[in-house]
Amino acid sequence: MNRKFHIKKGDLVQVNAGVDKGKQGKVLEVITEKERAIVEGVNLCSKHTKPNATHPQGGIIKQEAAIHISNLNVIDPSTSKPTRIGRKEDEAGKLVRYAKKSGEILN
Repeated sequence: MNRKFHIKKGDLVQVNAGVDKGKQGKVLEVITEKERAIVEGVNLCSKHTKPNATHPQGGIIKQEAAIHISNLNVIDPSTSKPTRIGRKEDEAGKLVRYAKKSGEILN
């Protein structure tokens, strides 16, 4: 099941539903099998860890949990507001993503 999503790793997104509604962050990872994404600084949860090499003290660590892709909107680079994403062919015949509000092509 190879699906295309409206967001990619590295996109700046805004959360449009849930506890973190309105927060913005960069997409760190997209989990295609579960249709979820991990966004920097959004949907933080507490994880209890034993002492190990990376955290010699152990204790409680705050880390990002996955959030469903339907709850995210890409931020339009030209207007800095959330926008929907469309797909179209460019001059070379390659399928590219574009912001529906401004028409700007996203990389």
